[in-house]
Amino acid sequence: MNRIAIVDDSDINLTLLSALVRRLGDCEPLLFQDSPRGLAWCSENRPDLVVVDYMMPDLDGIEFIARLRQVGGCEDLPILMITANDDKEVRYEALQRGATDFLNKPVDRIEFSARVRNMLALGASRKKLADKADWLASEVEKATRAVHAREQELLFRMSRAAEFRDPETGAHIQRMAHYSQLIARRLGLPVDDQELILRAAPMHDVGKIGIPDGILLKPGKLTPEEFNEMKRHTVIGHELLSGSESQVLQTAAVIAVSHHEKFDGSGYPYGLKGETIPLFGRIVAVADVFDALTSVRPYKPAWTLESAETYLRECAGNHLDPACVAAFFAAWDEVLDVHARYQDEPSSPDSAVAASCARC
Repeated sequence: MNRIAIVDDSDINLTLLSALVRRLGDCEPLLFQDSPRGLAWCSENRPDLVVVDYMMPDLDGIEFIARLRQVGGCEDLPILMITANDDKEVRYEALQRGATDFLNKPVDRIEFSARVRNMLALGASRKKLADKADWLASEVEKATRAVHAREQELLFRMSRAAEFRDPETGAHIQRMAHYSQLIARRLGLPVDDQELILRAAPMHDVGKIGIPDGILLKPGKLTPEEFNEMKRHTVIGHELLSGSESQVLQTAAVIAVSHHEKFDGSGYPYGLKGETIPLFGRIVAVADVFDALTSVRPYKPAWTLESAETYLRECAGNHLDPACVAAFFAAWDEVLDVHARYQDEPSSPDSAVAASCARC
């Protein structure tokens, strides 16, 4: 049933137009002799068509149309203006204000029926197009979410592939990625960037895939030559991840090559200093160091949270970006929640006996 609002200050006109609408068979007339009340109802209820007289007290037809068009959702509402005025300037102004069509008084029954049906059909077509557009947008959003989910699964599996050669854990990946997101949030980065670093940070050490087992799993201290070889995992990670059209992989490439740079310029692979180090690399450095300290490794017990906190504060300004450290501790309660939520599974007695994280 189509709802047609009729706004006219004349009882006779309302009766006539109501009868013409009812003859259409599938339409319900809604009558308003007071134009401000009619405007309020149309603004709230969005009829399928509005028929409005031009000459009315309080609010004439042109002003009625202009105000209705300003209401959200009424921009394309079909509006038929009825007028006895043949002045073209009146029609021009009405069109500029948003009238869809006109009828002259006295109203011809056949012409009225044809114009109303045409306008209802136009409105129905617009609604179908809008509904289809909404449906398509919804389908695109679902497809995009599915692509992102598959991409994230692939990234996580690649990260775990690196860890099969290095005794860090999947829980480590989850913790340091969420720590990184918390730091980004406290730094005031946009929500999209917070989500981006959460998805990209797990790839920070993927370059360890290219490090020989004899170095990666060496139980003792690395020689200077071996340590130089270990440093190459940052460049290898960048080479593996760069060149992709994926924003996540592009970001992961930047993180991989920069998360071992130090704020005072003593890091690697390029000895970048201060804010010349990419921000995401500086963020991940804080998250990675904290989690390495507070995690059990075959060669060391976990540090206490208090000891790790002291160490991070001491590193602010030399190893770590002080702004990132401050942001990390500003989210301390959430950090503790992440630390408790993502726990390592108990390791077996024959677990690997070395880890490269602390050596790097």
